[in-house]
Amino acid sequence: MTRSDVSPRDTRDAATAHAWAALGGDPALLERVTYRAVSGGLPARLPVAELARATVGVCSLAAAELGARRSGGAVPAVRVDEGAVATAFVSERHLRIDGRKPTNFAPLSGFWRAADGWVRTHANYPHHRGRLLAALGLSGDSGPDELAAALAARPARAIQETVYAAGGLAVAVAEPGESEIPLGALPLIESRRVGDAAPRRLGEAPQLANGVPAGGALYASGVLPAGGVLPASGVLPASGVRVLDLTRVIAGPVATRTLALLGADVLRIDSPRLPEDPDAHADTGFGKRSAALDLAVPEDRRTFEALLADADVVVTGYRPGALDPFGLAPDALLERHPGLVVAQLCAWGWSGPWAGRRGFDSLVQAATGIAAIEAKGDGDGRPGVLPAQALDHGTGYLLAGAVLRGLTERHGNGGGCHLRLSLAGTASWLIHGIAPDTVGDGPAHDPAPWLAETASDLGTLHHARSPVVSPDGPLDWARPPGRLGADAPRWL
Repeated sequence: MTRSDVSPRDTRDAATAHAWAALGGDPALLERVTYRAVSGGLPARLPVAELARATVGVCSLAAAELGARRSGGAVPAVRVDEGAVATAFVSERHLRIDGRKPTNFAPLSGFWRAADGWVRTHANYPHHRGRLLAALGLSGDSGPDELAAALAARPARAIQETVYAAGGLAVAVAEPGESEIPLGALPLIESRRVGDAAPRRLGEAPQLANGVPAGGALYASGVLPAGGVLPASGVLPASGVRVLDLTRVIAGPVATRTLALLGADVLRIDSPRLPEDPDAHADTGFGKRSAALDLAVPEDRRTFEALLADADVVVTGYRPGALDPFGLAPDALLERHPGLVVAQLCAWGWSGPWAGRRGFDSLVQAATGIAAIEAKGDGDGRPGVLPAQALDHGTGYLLAGAVLRGLTERHGNGGGCHLRLSLAGTASWLIHGIAPDTVGDGPAHDPAPWLAETASDLGTLHHARSPVVSPDGPLDWARPPGRLGADAPRWL
């Protein structure tokens, strides 16, 4: 493992090297990444801590590389604190809104005994809850006891397929090596350059009265570099970058939250007809603005197309093909807007029989064998969970890193870029691609230094800080999350 007190040439972190190679990064830059160790941050049977630090490490390195490319300087070193990483990977658990602790899983979400094993359900959203109950012939006001009885009488695979056919969410818990998901065929990251558009320099960041980039972040000190003058590329690596954020829940919003931290103008777009958990947005909405547009309405579609015309990046987090009817298929986007960076995220991978299914981190853990591996082994056979929704958070930082590398390549070589990641691809890497390392040989993990309080329109937020660092140290978001859909659909 790369540490700040040993030679990174001799102890290069293998997971970081793998992730950086998947991003297409220059291996010579790996020596720029070092880590400050902590112990006990993300304890698990699987190498979750190794995955977590590697994803944040390569994201931080990609940010440093983009900043250097824009300024014309050398790529600086970045030092990632494993305590910050462990804290951020459970950011939703640290969140408090005016002292209130959000509920991360609804009563009908969880593990349940089936007639021949276990199933995992996800019913956090009202429409998913309704479909789960309807698929099982239960009334809409049924509770955990009624659900448990209905599931116990059915085989796990039959539950999975019945609920899927009804548009709900339930998966059979797979034993290690017996997953229905073709994990060996899933890449960590898919990337392709598209077209030969001329190199495209990024715009300058719009300025507030005090000189801080609007929508971006402050240096940890809260001040600009010496003299208060912005470098030619802006204070932060992604200053002036315009990002359309069409993502939900955790993984995609973590990626776009990170791009906002690094200076991008991130505008999240949601359909007014599709509910979102406001508490999830309170956790992942830092640095962004949020607007509501219904792409099935001609006027809203025209507004969205106008935003697209000036965007640098589009990030989507819907099932494969779900946005294609609105002209948002990657090839269609890149044909209309050469030079665009199009980044896509899904649950189960981009091909195969499960590609079109809905999914969440907890379900992917169950269906890939992770839940069985992490079982406590206390005799009742109940599956276990990772110490964090690490597939979500890890994929989010990888996605942000991939976008940053796409912008770096576009800045120098031109052309557009199409990126694809999946939670199942990250799960495959965790299970098969990361060897346990010497993690946790530092002081005991204490989240306190990595927590902050911020006033917002949602109330006072007690929240995790970002683990992504700049060469000058930690960063803070320039704006707290606002109310979903409350911002005008325009660029700053």
